Amino acid sequence: MIKLIEKYPILSLLLFVVVMLGFTIDAIPVSIMEARNFISAREMLTDNNWVLTTMNGEARYQKPPLPTWITAFFGLLFGIKSVLALRWPALLFMASIGITTFLLSKKLELSKSHSLVNGFIVLSSFYVIGIIIEAPWDIYTHAFMLMALYQLFIMFQKQKTSIVHSLLFVVFLACSVLSKGPVSLYVLLLSFIISYGIAYKFKGGALHFLKLFSLLVFGIVLGGWWYFHVRVADPETFTAIAERETSNWSSYNVRPFYYYWSFFVQSGLWAVAALVSLIYSYMKSRVSNLKAYRFSFFWTIIAIVLLSIIPEKKSRYLMPVLIPLAINIGFYIEYLIREFKNLKSKKETIPVYFQFGLIGVIAILFWVIWFFSSDILTGMLLVRFVITAIVLAIIGFFIFKFLKSKQIKSVFYLVIAFMTTLGLVALPISKSHSQVDYKHVSELKHSGLQLYHLDYVAPEVIYNYGDKIPSIKTSEGYVIPNDKRFYLLTNKVKPDTIDALSKVYKIEFKDTYDLNSSNKDTRGYKNRLTNVLYELTRK
Repeated sequence: MIKLIEKYPILSLLLFVVVMLGFTIDAIPVSIMEARNFISAREMLTDNNWVLTTMNGEARYQKPPLPTWITAFFGLLFGIKSVLALRWPALLFMASIGITTFLLSKKLELSKSHSLVNGFIVLSSFYVIGIIIEAPWDIYTHAFMLMALYQLFIMFQKQKTSIVHSLLFVVFLACSVLSKGPVSLYVLLLSFIISYGIAYKFKGGALHFLKLFSLLVFGIVLGGWWYFHVRVADPETFTAIAERETSNWSSYNVRPFYYYWSFFVQSGLWAVAALVSLIYSYMKSRVSNLKAYRFSFFWTIIAIVLLSIIPEKKSRYLMPVLIPLAINIGFYIEYLIREFKNLKSKKETIPVYFQFGLIGVIAILFWVIWFFSSDILTGMLLVRFVITAIVLAIIGFFIFKFLKSKQIKSVFYLVIAFMTTLGLVALPISKSHSQVDYKHVSELKHSGLQLYHLDYVAPEVIYNYGDKIPSIKTSEGYVIPNDKRFYLLTNKVKPDTIDALSKVYKIEFKDTYDLNSSNKDTRGYKNRLTNVLYELTRK
């Protein structure tokens, strides 16, 4: 099986993502960032707002439109209400990160099997998977940037700017800028260039680097056309949004310099291996290609330093660091595959047994979750749980079997099988069963009455409703709708507002609507997803 996987590396990486998440990822509730993207995509299709993007009918210029265009295209093909269809583009771009990591690793003169290991590591890293739900724009911008860097690496190595590589570099760079502003330029591109200079030294004449710099500028300008257009078409709104966004870099979510220093934990299953791979003094005499290892090491460290300099810090900004880190981890895994049978020192073997043994224990004891779950599994969910427990127990057994015989390559691919099983079979089990008692605002879509909201409504609620929910409150006060009868949704009961409206309308409480997928007594419960519905009738 491993030989077959290594024979078709690109197809294997693609199938890993598709099989792991392609049919079950809709079991995870829509996040607030996803909802914003999905709403804007829906309004592109319904209101034709393709360039001057909107959310709930209001200008939404905080993020560039390319990811939303791609989402809208999938919504047009498969239905804007299908969460699975709307998440598929992000999954495909996630797969592209694994594939490009493989291709870049090959250019680093690593073996085919080593390069494939790198691709699987990045695709199975915790936050690479998590980012497609938490912040969908990020996976697009970093995927496009990695494609651009692959072309740039080729031009660095060949010391020439061919038409094909130059064109692809400019296009991918522009697409990255058109996906999420300067983030990837700063974190991935800048650290890539610096680390390349350290590891490989810049070679070529002044004309060569002048051409590369021109391509860089051209790509950024090409990707920035949307910003210039919106600045001209709607200057007042764009300026207000831009000022608010840029001020966040120095005043919002300000964290200490060392906030990101535990970044290796974000690789999830590979945290121990990631930590070991960053011990330069240990790894430098053990890697198969020291120059390539130096490149991935400095790429990772410099990216972290650059992130640490910025006052505003969020965990999701770490996601691009996991790309060079995956290559770095790959050197350690490749070393273990090659030399683990010969290792005698406990200092070297204990981290390996801990890293993979812990995964084996989790796999074997997965069935214990049953005793700690407050949900009663029935029907297909029970079948899924039983299948998951059996398959993971088998995987765990073989992890220990191959660990004992020191066959690390087999252990590595069993970990990949572990991840695949969790995504394909176990993920739907995580969907809460208490949600069946909650009412969704989508039930109101065909009520025949216009729905308005007071002050605030969560993006997830707007997406679930299936249409815009206008606000009756403006900066100048409340706007009285022309409707003789309508629904009013509010996140919190506001007695003063209700009293004021009662002078004009007869107000009747109708129901409480809740989009939470967690019980009220759990940490995952979000009050902003709970709304109270009133019916107002003009007196």
